[in-house]
Amino acid sequence: MTTTFAFLLGALAMAALVWLIQRRFTFLAQSPEDYATGPSFDLREHLNGAIACDGVIYGPTGRVSSRFTAEFDARWEGNEGRMTERFFYDSGTVQDREWHLSLGAGGAITARAEDLVGPGQGVQSGSGVRLAYRIRLPESAGGHVLDVVDWMYLLENGTIVNRSQFRKFGIKVAELVATMRPLAAEERREEAA
Repeated sequence: MTTTFAFLLGALAMAALVWLIQRRFTFLAQSPEDYATGPSFDLREHLNGAIACDGVIYGPTGRVSSRFTAEFDARWEGNEGRMTERFFYDSGTVQDREWHLSLGAGGAITARAEDLVGPGQGVQSGSGVRLAYRIRLPESAGGHVLDVVDWMYLLENGTIVNRSQFRKFGIKVAELVATMRPLAAEERREEAA
């Protein structure tokens, strides 16, 4: 066996091992069946009304690159939902987004937003919701199109923990971790004052 052939064989084996590990033992390996138990996550119930959100975005090196708070308002008519979002970043930037969500049979979710490239597809199962989509970043951020896998996990107290990974050519370039919780009537009155 030549040295070159041995090197190529070793590189191929390493690539296969990395692929296997990513598909079986990492964030991407999660499946809706993993969350079949626990509190029942129903988007119409748990992403409804006024919602407070707090989170961080990690850059490609794993360091926090941005912090944010956000105010969401979600409304449902049957299986059709609209969620408006206003993000306040630590840089002083304010971003407005709007999601249109449709629920189908078996917990299927279709998501649309102005900055998505095509519709997002997902599923709600038990205490988890998975959504996958392609997002186009604003021109100020390079205008890149990223592949996103978004997981939301419902806690027993109604808080939702959101973890999203953003990839370009299969390489993770950012990660978002956030919490979402319904705003109590008292909190809404305080904010309005």
